Amino acid sequence: MDSPDDDRFFMLNVLWFRPEGGAAKYKEYLRAAGPFVEKYGGKTDVAYVPEVNMIGEFDADLVFFVEWPSVKVFMEFVEDPGYKAIRHLREEAIRDSLLIRCKRIWA
Repeated sequence: MDSPDDDRFFMLNVLWFRPEGGAAKYKEYLRAAGPFVEKYGGKTDVAYVPEVNMIGEFDADLVFFVEWPSVKVFMEFVEDPGYKAIRHLREEAIRDSLLIRCKRIWA
C-alpha cells in the first residue's frame, strides 16, 4: 500500500527577496537549479507576483508551485551534491521564505 509520502504533491513557494539584488540573484539560482529540478521530475510553469491584498496582510515578492512526484524524490533532490553546491544562491537571494507541501483536491 502506498503511503502519502509516495504521492505526487505540490510545494508552494512564497519568497521575500533581499533588498539589494535579491530578485536578480534568485533568477541566477533558478537557472542553476532548473536542471536539478528537471532531473528529479519537478515541474513548474507559472509564477505570480502578489499585487493587492483583498483580505488580510501579505507582502511576499513571488509565489509559485512546484509539482513533485513524491516526498522521497523531493528529498533526493534536496540531498543531491550538485544541488547542494548551488543552494547558496537561493540563500543569498531571499531574506525569508515559506515552503508549504500541498495536496491538490480538485483541478
